[in-house]
Amino acid sequence: MRTLAQWLFILCLPVLMLTASLSAAANSPWLYHYGFDKYDISRVTGLDTSELDRIAEGLIGYFNSGEEYISLTVTKNGESFELFNEREVGHLKDVKGLFRLGYYALLGALVYALAYFGIAFYWWRDRRRLAWGLVGGGGLTLAVMMALGLFIAVDFDRFFLQFHLLSFTNDLWMLDPATDYLIMLFPRGFWLDAALFCAIATAVGALIIGGVGWWRLRISRLSESP
Repeated sequence: MRTLAQWLFILCLPVLMLTASLSAAANSPWLYHYGFDKYDISRVTGLDTSELDRIAEGLIGYFNSGEEYISLTVTKNGESFELFNEREVGHLKDVKGLFRLGYYALLGALVYALAYFGIAFYWWRDRRRLAWGLVGGGGLTLAVMMALGLFIAVDFDRFFLQFHLLSFTNDLWMLDPATDYLIMLFPRGFWLDAALFCAIATAVGALIIGGVGWWRLRISRLSESP
């Protein structure tokens, strides 16, 4: 049972760190503003910076609300209008569902990781096994992120397409960059940057966790040596 629990702990760490980085990215105003500035979204959409700030806040609020559909009004050239059309609203509902799934996965992985940590550390007092679990989970996460990062670097367009085909059961994500604000706001480059941000953040978390486990094993070896 201890071995099985340890392997489950190792497997849940990549889920924990990846979903944590995805959740952080989805709720980071800085990432939205970075993309808006880098890709000159104000010029592309004709919306001024204050409106773009409101859009970022509105999207983050929507993803964390109980509202089924988003309703976001903006002002352009003195005229107010609904920013997203019916297809965009439907797609954002699907995206929100993915974020909710990610939150549940994050919560489940966090609960198990904390439970295992508490049991191994305080009940079993098997701190060496816990340290190996941290090293294994950190190493597995790094391996997954390296493979994912290589895929993204070599052929991001294919990665992006496959992600949408696997994640959505409809074609609402197929939008027109000439008319649909959702794709104007978040062009291909933004998603590449966001994917790299999540991969790097997850890898850094893996290095920290794995480093803690390695440090604990080293301390254990030094204490056992004559």
